[in-house]
Amino acid sequence: MHDDLMAKASAWLAEDPDQETRDELAKLIDAGDVEELSARFSGTLQFGTAGLRGELGAGPQRMNRSVVIRAAAGLAAYLKKQGHADGVVVIGYDARHKSADFARDTAAVMTGAGLRAAVLPRPLPTPVLAFAIRHLGAVAGVEVTASHNPPRDNGYKVYLGDGSQIVPPADAEIAAEIDAIVSLHDVPRPDAGWETLDDAVLDAYLARTDAVLAAGSPRTARTVYTAMHGVGKDVLLAAFARAGFPEPVLVAEQADPDPDFPTVAFPNPEEPGAMDLAFARARSTDPDLVIANDPDADRCAVAVKDGGDWRMLRGDEVGALLAAHLVRRGVRGTFAESIVSSSLLGRIAGKAGLPYEETLTGFKWIARVDGLRYGYEEALGYCVDPEGVRDKDGITAALLITELASVLKEEGRTLLDLLDDLAVEHGLHATDQLSVRVQDLSLIADAMRRLREQPPTELAGLPIVRAEDLTRGTEQLPPTDGLRYTLDGARVIVRPSGTEPKLKCYLEVVVPVSAHAALPAARTRAAELLTAVKRDLSAAAGI
Repeated sequence: MHDDLMAKASAWLAEDPDQETRDELAKLIDAGDVEELSARFSGTLQFGTAGLRGELGAGPQRMNRSVVIRAAAGLAAYLKKQGHADGVVVIGYDARHKSADFARDTAAVMTGAGLRAAVLPRPLPTPVLAFAIRHLGAVAGVEVTASHNPPRDNGYKVYLGDGSQIVPPADAEIAAEIDAIVSLHDVPRPDAGWETLDDAVLDAYLARTDAVLAAGSPRTARTVYTAMHGVGKDVLLAAFARAGFPEPVLVAEQADPDPDFPTVAFPNPEEPGAMDLAFARARSTDPDLVIANDPDADRCAVAVKDGGDWRMLRGDEVGALLAAHLVRRGVRGTFAESIVSSSLLGRIAGKAGLPYEETLTGFKWIARVDGLRYGYEEALGYCVDPEGVRDKDGITAALLITELASVLKEEGRTLLDLLDDLAVEHGLHATDQLSVRVQDLSLIADAMRRLREQPPTELAGLPIVRAEDLTRGTEQLPPTDGLRYTLDGARVIVRPSGTEPKLKCYLEVVVPVSAHAALPAARTRAAELLTAVKRDLSAAAGI
């Protein structure tokens, strides 16, 4: 075993084109560090939900130039088999460590394979890449990003020519082409021959951002904005200036790209502490709302003043607010969300007489809904201009929520007032998440197995009226690893995360509300129910 491991590592070292990872791997081999080498050579990074994502470092279980070159070559082979031998592949990247290198390698591999590669001019938000695919008539797109993962990670997201992320069977077919690559020496990588795009694509994207707003709508809401050390600032400021909103007040410490994300433990607005600097800025400037993007700016977080201090709205709250705003503006088309998001969207769409669909988790599914007009996911993802960007877009979502805040401001009201109205109209839909991060992935498999073998019959004293194992699929949904429990007045979904070592449980309770005066009691009841559901679910799953 030891000799086999050393042989694998030495063979990898001989092909590695990156001096940095070569040095790192050579040290491990010289030190005979079997444990660390085993971790890196126990398989390959799986090409899954969001393409590739993992920790930077040497070896097939890490993100590095060798892994990226193989991924690009596999994608190129797949595209050629699909009849796109001379198509354009557009490539975007964020400001993380190695992102520019991975983008350049991808362009070189595509060019070497006879495809035409076009690279965005600098680190830009993921939605600009998603827009560019359809705008340029490309056959595929690649975005080098690890989104909101820790600083040591990077990733590789693949889109096809319809402008949305890959879904089965394309992911498995590309993975098979990647596996078929014997040696990196078989992959031609010329030094030139691809196009570096100018700002015309970005200008076209910005021109489309105007389309999400209503002509002549009020544009008075004042914002504090954080880019969370990512690439959102310049594009968001340009979009806000075009729209005529007051210039956002920046959280200076987080405004510019920094791959080390020095002020946050995790660069995800949902993580505890990530919004602290933004709230401090808001306390000193008293805006109407706080807006945050994640590092690649495809997600949008919103915070409001609630009582004496600032609080982040849940993704489900923003999802419902945007839906209500679009309904009030008279939009037509299908509203869609993933199964882990709040059922309130279905009630809003139903009352407005609009078609509504539920999909599996991820915008790769939401973006494929026929006639989509608006889609959202509880993890702060909103698609408000599906004709322009068939993916979540934190820039256009920020524009739309700021327009809504401006409309309400003119009426002497706030986003919280509208949320209260929705609760009275449709019932209080309170959501929460039980998320368990693990070092050992087998703990997630154990929890799923325990729930399958001994399913709970009630949670928080509410009987489970339907238990579904989503691995079998349903009439509406393809199979996925997950469990859904429908309770009398609540809903729970349990699934392993597709991008992180986490078990995620999505909880929703619905408490009827007779009038505005009954809201405080309904909130108390909802909080008690969510706490009890969490407790009982933890016990049932053994987490």
